Amino acid sequence: MRRFFTLTASLLCLCFANPNRSLMQNTHPETTAVSIWLTLPDRTQLLQPQPDLLLAPTDIPAEGSRVIVLDSDVRYQQMEGFGAALTDSSAWNIMHVMSSRQREQVMHDLFTREGDGIGLSYVRIPIGASDFSLHDQTYNDLPAGETDPALDQFSINYDEAYIIPALLQAQALNSQLRFMGSPWSAPAWMKNNGALHGGSLLPDYYPAFADYLVRWIQAYDAHGLNIDTLTPQNEPLHMNPGYPTMGMTAEAQQTFVRDYLGPALAAADLDTRLLIFDHNWDLADYPLTVLEDPAAAAYVDGIAFHCYGGSVSAQSRVHEAHSDKGIWFTECSGGDWAANFGDNLSWNIRNLVIGNFRNWGNSVILWNLVLDQEAGPQNGGCGDCRGVVTINQVSGAVTYNEEYYVLGHVSRFVDPGAYRIDSTEFRMGVAENVAFVNPDGSLVLIAHSVIDAPITVTWQGQQFEYELPAGALVTFKWGGTSAD
Repeated sequence: MRRFFTLTASLLCLCFANPNRSLMQNTHPETTAVSIWLTLPDRTQLLQPQPDLLLAPTDIPAEGSRVIVLDSDVRYQQMEGFGAALTDSSAWNIMHVMSSRQREQVMHDLFTREGDGIGLSYVRIPIGASDFSLHDQTYNDLPAGETDPALDQFSINYDEAYIIPALLQAQALNSQLRFMGSPWSAPAWMKNNGALHGGSLLPDYYPAFADYLVRWIQAYDAHGLNIDTLTPQNEPLHMNPGYPTMGMTAEAQQTFVRDYLGPALAAADLDTRLLIFDHNWDLADYPLTVLEDPAAAAYVDGIAFHCYGGSVSAQSRVHEAHSDKGIWFTECSGGDWAANFGDNLSWNIRNLVIGNFRNWGNSVILWNLVLDQEAGPQNGGCGDCRGVVTINQVSGAVTYNEEYYVLGHVSRFVDPGAYRIDSTEFRMGVAENVAFVNPDGSLVLIAHSVIDAPITVTWQGQQFEYELPAGALVTFKWGGTSAD
């Protein structure tokens, strides 16, 4: 009885002290279970559940700990999803290299949250060949000297063999899965060098290329695959003679979006959202130039970034100039150049998760979903990239790489539609963190520290304490109407 009167009096004091907060907002059970998942740099724990902690009413932080205060009433950007690219090479490995049993298990682990599944929610699809394809191809390839501006010979037959079946299997496992399309090159006859490698789009074929992208969206839709987002060109300032690429200056993209692609998407009555840029952090002047024209900006829903140059802070620079546009993170790859699991874990969580989301990112999409033991099949380009998953064609072994666990610490617990919320920011690798509130009201905190760091997490007058192990990646989750 004494405890009842003490708790009631405390609640009444809170309400009178802050009349803007209702009694309902301040009521909570005496203790709340906090679920914890841990990945350690020595791989002894890989997205493993830990004993629950208790979130309990108290206002005395642990001595010497860093205090992380969460405020779920202060909300920032909304999350779109988390995943990787299903390249031609990835689809081939899934559908033709893996056994049916392996394929079932890997797809289940990638696209559901059942068992140990990480529940990926976003897949990027190259439109035609990339550097991770079995060979060069587009959907309107012609003999040299021929053109087809009406696209009478357009066909996605190539994708129907195994790319679309892999995507459909993923969608069957996660009905909320979203898809993004990005071209590496227009058909060769549309380009100034008449080749898929390098060169740029001829202005005379701006209408045809816009139609080409619209037709690809429509063809995928006919297979039951709705394309949620589209970029006009992957890495438009990177022209490589060794694999499909295409240059497109910021001024050219501004014209293409304003006068051709934007109107073509609108005329086709498509709900696909248009993202510009799709290139590195250090080239952020590019999207700012495209968006200088209000007529072009009117068709743009967001800006897509890659990790291969510059700092993630560039995302905030663009957001500050155009806060009405979303910030998507759409590509980054690990590889043999960075072979240390713990170092990769730390870099990815600090830059692509905590840094990305604290700099207004609404997604994290990595590069190849599945590659073989030789980082392939390859079609030029990166010779030592690492997939989220590796299938060894010789031994048959399947390896889930560090990128899998980085994605899993987010995608398994943060739902599309969640909001990033305010949390105390720490930098320099110590107690770095980012927090979210899911649509069901559950709270998620993701934390990392390069050294052992005791933390005290507080939220709405409750707190818990935890010792972040050096180099570890930790996800905490509590509350809400659904249990993980």
